Formats: sequence, structure tokens, C-alpha cells
Amino acid sequence: MSKKVTFGGKPATKPISPDDWVESRKIEAPAKAEEMKRLTFDISEALHRRIKSQCAVKGVKMTDELRALLEKHFPAEA
Repeated sequence: MSKKVTFGGKPATKPISPDDWVESRKIEAPAKAEEMKRLTFDISEALHRRIKSQCAVKGVKMTDELRALLEKHFPAEA
């Protein structure tokens, strides 16, 4: 006696537009925090490797470290 087991295909999902994808990735922030914006730029592979390894050693996220560097270089006007 053999038992047949059938598996269905992948569930049908509707393609998501790039704008919808970006909107769905909004970071939950405290009530009074400023809205976040995405910044994309290219760096060399060697620089990326150095940043990533230094952040791993420190135990911090690359984004947090880079935000801190940018805040230091571009302080808010008081």
C-alpha cells in the first residue's frame, strides 16, 4: 500500500511595485523622531569591507556608524 502526497505550487502573490516596497520598509521610530530618508551611493569594495569589518568588531550596525559620521561632519544648525 502506497500513500500519495501532493504538494501545491507556490502561493499566488501579486508583484509589488518599487514604491510600495519602499513604503513598506519604513522604520518604526519614536513619536518625536524625524522621518528617515534613504541615501544610496557607491563605494569601493575595499572600503565597504573595511567599514563592515570595523563595525563587526565594534558590534555596531554599519548604518548607525555611518549616520554618526555624517552627523559629525554635517552638524545641525543651532
